[in-house]
Amino acid sequence: MSSTAIGFAGIAAMMVLLAMRVPVAIALVAVSWVGLWTLLDVGAAWGILQSVPREFTASWTLSSVPMFLLMGYVCFYTGVTNSLFDLSKALLYKLPGSIAISSVLACSAFAAVCGSSVACAAAMGRIAIPEMVRGGYDKNFACGSVAAGGTIGALIPPSILMIIYGVVTQTSVVQLFLGGIGIGLVTSLSYILVILLMSWRRPDKVPRSQPKPPAVSLRASLIEMLPIIALIFCVFGGLLGGFFTATEAGAIGASASIAIAIFMKRMSFYIFARSVSETVMTCAGLFIIAVGAMMLTRFLSISGTGDFISALVTSWALTPWQLMLLITAIYLVLGMFMDPFGAMLLTLPIFIPIVGEAGLDLVWFGVLVIKLLETGMISPPFGLNVFVIKGVVGNLTSLAGIFRGAMIFIVVDVVIVVLAIVFPAIITFFPSLMSGR
Repeated sequence: MSSTAIGFAGIAAMMVLLAMRVPVAIALVAVSWVGLWTLLDVGAAWGILQSVPREFTASWTLSSVPMFLLMGYVCFYTGVTNSLFDLSKALLYKLPGSIAISSVLACSAFAAVCGSSVACAAAMGRIAIPEMVRGGYDKNFACGSVAAGGTIGALIPPSILMIIYGVVTQTSVVQLFLGGIGIGLVTSLSYILVILLMSWRRPDKVPRSQPKPPAVSLRASLIEMLPIIALIFCVFGGLLGGFFTATEAGAIGASASIAIAIFMKRMSFYIFARSVSETVMTCAGLFIIAVGAMMLTRFLSISGTGDFISALVTSWALTPWQLMLLITAIYLVLGMFMDPFGAMLLTLPIFIPIVGEAGLDLVWFGVLVIKLLETGMISPPFGLNVFVIKGVVGNLTSLAGIFRGAMIFIVVDVVIVVLAIVFPAIITFFPSLMSGR
């Protein structure tokens, strides 16, 4: 059997393992190790297995992941971001569908201290959904709008997906963050327009008016917002202003979030220990998957399978448009069945050489991939954000009902992806400003 055939056999074996619900990390590592053993020898396979984790985790940029995660978990468990929703609601109560709009805006702001769509959806779900239901919103639409709003958590920096993508592809994380701002703002605005349209067309699902909140709540929300604004400005003002790196920004953000929680008297040893525990467990899961992806890259490179696939796709003479439509379809399907990290790291070793050969910008491509994967977070049958919202609301509605409520946002996401392909400036505008300095 030729080395290329061994590579394709490994890919097929991995697909079978994933279909059998074997964890992505185990499937990646096992298939890659056996493939390397077959191509080389057992000693070389063990040597690569020993060296790859050390090489990957030694990345200075990668150390920002636990810092940003810790910042997000501290803010989540101490509830210091609850004022985001309260302030939005107090300012926008005159708008139709104001509570749903406030939840989207709060998700967008919480994304700046979170980096995870799951945490974003869970945090806002606990606050916003009960209030929407009390305000007369359709239960399914209320749940679907928060599940969709949570996806903004992985678009607006700091995005853990973007950091991992940047490390794996050797792309500037700051440039990815800037690209995420553009598509994150477009996504947030598009969701708000959908809510306004629903309020106009279906007032039975999205009420057109809400009672005016008491003035004291506006003052209290403004006061509580000041520490969060200071945190966001400190972290991202310094990061985007070039005063410190992504890793330093993560460390400063984590330290500042703990200080803010202590100052607001919301920190306890239990909350701190739980935040650290969640950070460690999340990092362990992410890094194992990433190590498996790096091993798969080695396996495909040594077998020549990656070069073969790249040459094959190049021989099709696809235009950039056709190539991106093909990749978009693949990611939309993968997003329905896999978590974003697994789907991204599984495919990057195959797609990055093809995208590079086509001359596409890796920053633009990376942000677009993350947007596609986040669409999968609300797509049936395994949209993770929908399952998170179901866990939050309990028996309020069914999984199928939440998926129905999120369906209109899935359509909007697909439209946004098409627009980002047709008008790359949606993603590249802010990075071009930074590179032009």
